[in-house]
Amino acid sequence: MFEAVEYVEARDRPGEPVAERHLGEFSELAAACDTARQALGEFLTTGSSDYAWWIVRQRGARMASWIADSRSQKEFVLDLSSGQLVETG
Repeated sequence: MFEAVEYVEARDRPGEPVAERHLGEFSELAAACDTARQALGEFLTTGSSDYAWWIVRQRGARMASWIADSRSQKEFVLDLSSGQLVETG
């Protein structure tokens, strides 16, 4: 099982905890990534100046399989052999 999670750091409230929103659990990595990409797209249409990022990981894992953020709009995957993030596309 994979989980998709959104995190938002409010720009106008420094020092406050980062908001976390669980986007769902999925049996397939691709479905979890698609859901996170959709949340990224929706966030970008709001015009918010907050910083947000999205991750997909196996349920309960400490390392993400997929990551994207609102500032760069780039996507990354984790290379398990090296432990490094690799930009996709």
